[in-house]
Amino acid sequence: MLKKEKIVSNNLMEDLLNDDTAFNLPKVGDLVQAKVISVGSSEVYLDINGVVTGLVRGRELKDEAGQYGHLKPGDEVTATVLDLENEKGILELSLRSAGHKQAWQSFSDLKSKSEIVEVKVLEANKGGLMVGYDNIIGFMPVSQLGKENYPRVEGGNKAKILEKLKLLVGQKLRAKLIDLDERENKIIFSEKEVYANDKREELKKYQVGDIVDCKVTGIVDFGIFVEFGAGLEGLIHISELAWQRINHPRDLYQVGSELKVQIISLDDNRVTLSAKKLVEDPWKKAAENYQVGQIVKGKVLKFDKIGAFVELPGNIHGLAHISELSNDKIESPEQAVNIGEEYDFKILSIDASEHRMGLSKKDLENK
Repeated sequence: MLKKEKIVSNNLMEDLLNDDTAFNLPKVGDLVQAKVISVGSSEVYLDINGVVTGLVRGRELKDEAGQYGHLKPGDEVTATVLDLENEKGILELSLRSAGHKQAWQSFSDLKSKSEIVEVKVLEANKGGLMVGYDNIIGFMPVSQLGKENYPRVEGGNKAKILEKLKLLVGQKLRAKLIDLDERENKIIFSEKEVYANDKREELKKYQVGDIVDCKVTGIVDFGIFVEFGAGLEGLIHISELAWQRINHPRDLYQVGSELKVQIISLDDNRVTLSAKKLVEDPWKKAAENYQVGQIVKGKVLKFDKIGAFVELPGNIHGLAHISELSNDKIESPEQAVNIGEEYDFKILSIDASEHRMGLSKKDLENK
């Protein structure tokens, strides 16, 4: 019968290794349950099954899960076997490795169960937020923020986006773990996914083609975000705001503006809307009202490197190429016309299906 010793001698360790009936020794990499025998400043001795003693020291004392920060004799711990026999003739163990395995297993369970947890925002960078959960640091990309915290910044200015993200540091957010890669040490959280199920259920009440009342909640270069129904949000791309060409969505709307829109796509939780589909396309009558060769009066709306965009009666926009603005050689449109002023133009081409019209001013200069 083996006697319990605080430290197993080399001979006893050798006997144990050779005697399978006495004690089933763990293998390197195994997790073992142990009890704390003594705690020093940089090492902890553990008792395993009342038969074998193990040692945890140095950096192996710090576990990722953070459960073993204040150990005392008698505490139960889980450790990983690093070596079956160190220079002291006892097991070399690790709380750090065991903590790592336990932490990643708990994260794997968290992801598979799609549980909602609370994370604390530790730091902000241009890509998103560094968040803490259970003593582990994860990442929440900007795209995974919920609608209340998503930084809507005109022009997508990265410095302003970072300013808004920094306001979240110190706050606690409800989130789901959506991506996990132990090899790359990647843990991705999502605040947006917390509301995904509720949003999916609410969206079942709608279908493509429905007309809804909404309110503008955000304006960006590429369109406007609007809210409708019971907290649902959708995007109206700039190309769906109006039939005519517009410089920026803010030229038509501001935050708080109310409008009717049509749902044009429902893709999982992504809703795309259109305002222009509720207004008749002015180009449908363009062929009736305008012909090639016709002289029309139009107002210059804006300049482009290729020419000037011109508005004609009936909400029709045409382009006067820089080569068609003057018989003189010019380097920029403003050398021939002024924004906001009206001029006579000759229609060179019309393509109603593509919403295009070519105009010329130089053909009229000598008439």
